Amino acid sequence: MNDHKIINDPVFGFIKIPRGLLYDIVQHSLFQRLNRITQLGLTSVVYPGARHTRFQHSLGAFHLMSEAVRSLTEKGVYIFDSEAEAVCAAILMHDIGHGPFSHVLENTLIHGISHEDISLRMMEQMDCDLHGRLRLAISIFKDEYPNQIFHQLISSQLDMDRLDYLRRDSFYTGVTEGNIGSARIIKMLNVKDQRLVVEAKGIYSIENYLTTRRLMYWQVYLHKTTVGYEKILVNALKRAKELTRQGRTLFASPSLAYFLQNDVDRAWFDTHEEALQHYAELDDSDIWSALKVWRHADDSILATLAADLVDRHLFKVEVSDQPPTDDYVASIRQHIADSMGISIDDTRYLTSLTEIGKDMYNPDDDSIGILYKDGTVKDIAEASEILNVQLLSKKIRKYYLCYQRI
Repeated sequence: MNDHKIINDPVFGFIKIPRGLLYDIVQHSLFQRLNRITQLGLTSVVYPGARHTRFQHSLGAFHLMSEAVRSLTEKGVYIFDSEAEAVCAAILMHDIGHGPFSHVLENTLIHGISHEDISLRMMEQMDCDLHGRLRLAISIFKDEYPNQIFHQLISSQLDMDRLDYLRRDSFYTGVTEGNIGSARIIKMLNVKDQRLVVEAKGIYSIENYLTTRRLMYWQVYLHKTTVGYEKILVNALKRAKELTRQGRTLFASPSLAYFLQNDVDRAWFDTHEEALQHYAELDDSDIWSALKVWRHADDSILATLAADLVDRHLFKVEVSDQPPTDDYVASIRQHIADSMGISIDDTRYLTSLTEIGKDMYNPDDDSIGILYKDGTVKDIAEASEILNVQLLSKKIRKYYLCYQRI
């Protein structure tokens, strides 16, 4: 009998999942749910190929983690088998708490609790189902394990999560500039003073990785059309929640209805056991099936927003470096109110102003140590000849004004 399962991945080729704990995690219903959640939310509105799932991403990150453990071990970094298995288990489960369409729901259907917190609750649930075999993985995920390199491999500037999603998102969107040299970066990893570092000969791969990340953010993750489309979904859910509060009955799967009817935050999760169960039942299809019905709703605002999403009628999006004037926004809202016969107050569902800031390089957070032959470690900012850190660490702020086209 084979001691591992093989999955053919279009990005990395064959991924081997050893039988035992790691395979049991993949088989668990909470992990299988990730098959029903797209990795890039609504990005396929711009890049039709971007329909890959959190499930694929989690397997890819697991594959890179196995490679990283092998590479470090070959360099004489001593890693126990139990640590290797636990860090692979932790990266497999790192995204397990994501809701439908990724980050869209974090401030609409639930608030005051992040997907990382929910991931942790789900891991604890799985630990229970798997008879306590995930203790070590959970302590690494929570950064409670004494040897910190394992947590760094899961969550840091050079974690396996980022290496997979940049590479995978570039592959599925077709934005080829995003294709980072993940294999080379992993080969160059080393450990110095309990910290993950990159050997000096890998410096060009790191420069490429940092510039690629910037490109992917503005070209893919923060693409104005995607941002505008996501706002339509956020506003549709807020409107549905408002109507439900007023006592209107809207079509929704039982789990979606639970989040429309209740004000779910961290305290609610703490005191209502069923909340996690309902959350685990939610995926992209709950939202799409509701939207298809809501477009026929008798509430014109909800019907408009739902039809926008189902039929791809995009909000108009204006991006600028300065916030638009209050008068300008008021004139847009007045025009929408007049055209649709709704109150000025209700036009808040059909307009949205967001400020988005992205540091390309944040020295407190982004420092990547470069290890030289003589054992010294320099930050990438000092070590690199081409990365102009002043330029890169300039915070870019953009204002996205999104509104219904009339």
